[in-house]
Amino acid sequence: MTVQIEQSWKEALQSEFDKPYFAELVGYLHAEKRAGKVIYPPGPQIFRAFELTPVGSVKVVILGQDPYHGPGQAMGLSFSVPDGVPAPPSLRNIFREAEDDLGIRMSGRPNLEGWARQGVLLLNAMLTVRAGEPSSHDAIGWQQFTDAVIRYISDNCEHVVFMLWGNYARSKAAFIDHSRHLVLEAAHPSPLARGAFFGSRPFSKANRYLEATGRGPVDWQL
Repeated sequence: MTVQIEQSWKEALQSEFDKPYFAELVGYLHAEKRAGKVIYPPGPQIFRAFELTPVGSVKVVILGQDPYHGPGQAMGLSFSVPDGVPAPPSLRNIFREAEDDLGIRMSGRPNLEGWARQGVLLLNAMLTVRAGEPSSHDAIGWQQFTDAVIRYISDNCEHVVFMLWGNYARSKAAFIDHSRHLVLEAAHPSPLARGAFFGSRPFSKANRYLEATGRGPVDWQL
């Protein structure tokens, strides 16, 4: 089975693509489409995070859960929506924390491709979702795949910052070698966390670590 994904990731993850669960996952998505279900993000954008952030450039991983399930929102990058789409509440809180943490002014532009092109892998644990049905693809195999991505980065990359926000993301800390990487855990930026995310200062902590390890900081200002 051929998977359209950036070449360095294709080579890194070929063993996952060859496993039966991945063929079943692809079959499930095709069956959903045949049944008239709308799936987000559009097919060409499912692996967008990998396209913009090849293996060798990964400095930071920001882990989300599902893609956005509203029309026009999901674009294959965790927390990001296309230009012209209003920033969702969690993303507005991420921007507020970045401003407070770094003393910068964000434009409010909700498209995070600028981060991705600097080595920030904006990875959702599930890479697809059925329109209007959050968590609808939680059990079809994506978690096995993205857990393998996290393990691969942990085992084969050096000095990566993992930002794990909320209990779901924090559960992935067990897959990461803390002696080789920086793991920053915090509350989820959703308003449902009642502001517990604020003051976690992930952006300055990440840049201090990246500078100290010779990788160079991320310009978080958009």
